[in-house]
Amino acid sequence: MSSTRDRSHALFPGTFDPVTLGHLDVLKRASRIFERITVAVAVHESKRQLLEVDERLELLRRSIVGLSGVTIARFDGLVVHGCEAFGASVILRGLRTGGDFDYEMRMAHTNRSLAPEIDTVLLACSPGFAHISSTLVRQVARMGGDLEGFVPPPVAELLRQRFGPSEETP
Repeated sequence: MSSTRDRSHALFPGTFDPVTLGHLDVLKRASRIFERITVAVAVHESKRQLLEVDERLELLRRSIVGLSGVTIARFDGLVVHGCEAFGASVILRGLRTGGDFDYEMRMAHTNRSLAPEIDTVLLACSPGFAHISSTLVRQVARMGGDLEGFVPPPVAELLRQRFGPSEETP
C-alpha cells in the first residue's frame, strides 16, 4: 500500500443524479466506520444526466451539512485513479438488491485487478431505502410526484422547481 493512501479514507463514487436518501443513509453509516469520506461525483460525458455536475455537487454539499469528515469532489475516469488522486485506499459502494451485489462484485474484482492495494467495502442500505434509486426519483420528478421520502429537501426543492407539481386528474 502506498504511504500516501489513508486506510481510514474511503472514496464514495457515483453520479448522484440526483442524490437520494439511500445515498445519504450509506454515507451517514459509513462515516461511523471511516474517519474521512470523499464523495466523488462522476462525470460521464457519454451519459445523459438530468442534473449538471455543478448542480449535483451543490446539492450534495447542502445535503451533508453537519456530517463531519465528509468532503465532496468532482472526478472523471477510473475509480481507482480517483482513489489515487484523493489519497483513499477504500472504495465505498452501497447495495440495495442482489442485482447490485452481483454488479458491485464484478466491479470490485476489476478494481482489485487494476489496483491490488485498494479494497472495496460494500455496505447494504437500510431496508427503508432499498427501493430508492436515482432512476426512480427522476421518473417520479418528471411525472410531478411527491419526492418526500426519496430525496433530501434541497433535491426535492430543485426538482419541484424544474418539473413542477403533478396536475390533479378528475
